[in-house]
Amino acid sequence: MKNNLDENPFRIAFYGKGGIGKSTIAANFSAVMGKRGYRVLHIGCDPKADSARLLTGRKIPDVLSVLAEKSQISREDLVSEGIYKVQCVEAGGPKAGTGCAGLGITATMDQLGDMGILQEPWDIMVYDVLGDVVCGGFAAPMRRKLTDAVCIVTSSDYMSLYAANNILKGIAHFQREKPLFSGLIQNHCRGEWDQKIINTFAGRLRATVLGAVHESEEIRRADFRAEILTEKNCSAQAEVEKIADAIMSRKTDMVYSLSEKEMEEFRNCIFQEMERDYL
Repeated sequence: MKNNLDENPFRIAFYGKGGIGKSTIAANFSAVMGKRGYRVLHIGCDPKADSARLLTGRKIPDVLSVLAEKSQISREDLVSEGIYKVQCVEAGGPKAGTGCAGLGITATMDQLGDMGILQEPWDIMVYDVLGDVVCGGFAAPMRRKLTDAVCIVTSSDYMSLYAANNILKGIAHFQREKPLFSGLIQNHCRGEWDQKIINTFAGRLRATVLGAVHESEEIRRADFRAEILTEKNCSAQAEVEKIADAIMSRKTDMVYSLSEKEMEEFRNCIFQEMERDYL
């Protein structure tokens, strides 16, 4: 059932290390909100142009490819409708090794803004953004003040947490006027130890853990079938619903990050605890 939002849309960006399952989380969040009756715009900010695949069941045309092929562009060329009437856009980008993906995201934001698509009466706008924000193009949703909240998808693996901490540094650069950080989302959770690692990391950051999605066969099958989880009666579907509730019900926080020294101290702390437990 649709709840009332303010007149302005709620704009949220999902960031995370490549391969962490960020697009799966973002697409399923969009589906949950679409099913609840919200008008959702889902924007994939990745040169692979695969963020909307679970929502549409196919790979849709991306903005940069359309711009290269057509001189006259309509809304229908850029926006494809997915499940629960979620409207989907893929930024696209250059082929691997041939250009800057960040510039593709910037060009997409320009085009969507010029055509008035970003100004349509959306309830929720979702940005699914590739990798770290060390590139200014990937930071476009924040840099252009197009987002109200940022979630970071991570796992308990150290390099995923290292990337999350790096993303937090990027968020800190753009939160001067208002808090932007919503919290951490744990993916690929394999049990109590994984949850303990995330909770320890979040504690050091003074961050909120919005929820966890455990590894499951249902997610793997849905990914290969290009299906969304909302119609499935499984634990993963319930976990995504809880994460969506957490995102929509909490306010954003000022973000904190760990220094390189503090990250090393965190890593050593977890390592020593693991050693004790496995002796």
